[in-house]
Amino acid sequence: MSAVTFQGNPVAVSGQFPQAGQAAPDFILTGADLTDIRLADFKGQKLLLNIFPSIDTGVCATSVRKFNEKAATLANTKVLCVSMDLPFAASRFCAAEGIENVQVASAFRHPEFLKAYGVALSDGALRGLSARAVVCIDEQGQVVHAERVAELTEEPGYEAAIAALS
Repeated sequence: MSAVTFQGNPVAVSGQFPQAGQAAPDFILTGADLTDIRLADFKGQKLLLNIFPSIDTGVCATSVRKFNEKAATLANTKVLCVSMDLPFAASRFCAAEGIENVQVASAFRHPEFLKAYGVALSDGALRGLSARAVVCIDEQGQVVHAERVAELTEEPGYEAAIAALS
């Protein structure tokens, strides 16, 4: 078990965070239309997983906005914004913000995703949600960049993630 911090306080994180060079862990998530989304659905494409606690926080919303903007510049790349939020909430946010270059996905039916990707917050005020992380996966399903943000209230390294997929 590892840890991140939330407002400076340690929070335990369960699961094994993937590292560059490893095969991306398989997953099932729930899409905006309530259908399953699987890693296999992105075979042959690059995939950026923007993982965060909840779209209803400022930093999480900012990450969706920024990756939406930056995703438009990447060829053969999909951005999947993943949280425990219901797909309706994330879709409503994207519609209100005019966000069209990312796809939302929820782990609400598939909490095993959080452990498979080493982002399951195990204690503290946000227990049951995910840590903030970015995982970039190439067309062959290999992790090419992975960052689990040490402090939940901070943004991820956008440029490093985009560079890994360029």
